[in-house]
Amino acid sequence: MIKYWEFEDAPLKEKLKNPSIHEVAAIYFDNPTKAYRFAKALVEVKRKKNLRLKDCGDELPQATWKRYLDFGVNVGILKHEDNMYSFTDRYTKPLKNIGIYIKAWIEAEGEEDPDVLFASARHGRQVKRGGKVESSGNNDGHIQN
Repeated sequence: MIKYWEFEDAPLKEKLKNPSIHEVAAIYFDNPTKAYRFAKALVEVKRKKNLRLKDCGDELPQATWKRYLDFGVNVGILKHEDNMYSFTDRYTKPLKNIGIYIKAWIEAEGEEDPDVLFASARHGRQVKRGGKVESSGNNDGHIQN
């Protein structure tokens, strides 16, 4: 999740003084393990310029390397051509366009119905799947249907 306030003008100027892979990975992952794995993959590509999957180290399983390198491709940081991963810049313009699109939606007239737009989504509250047992007068510990 991109935390926009960390990349507004003043904080960005400070961050640009000492850019870190930690900040890049934290944009995409709140989980420190996932962020570490993604950072490891990006650092490997940065070090080797063009990275083949078979050239990845033994620190992580091949499937993990592939998952995070492919994630980099999906978000537009990496490209995968000729069985090699390398950096690209496919995300700058689309991120700007997302902001433009959101602003246009906010300013647009008309009503939209999420129930219709997401017809196949589950609507309403979820059925309780666990936790405290609700008592309905009896103390046998079972939920009455």
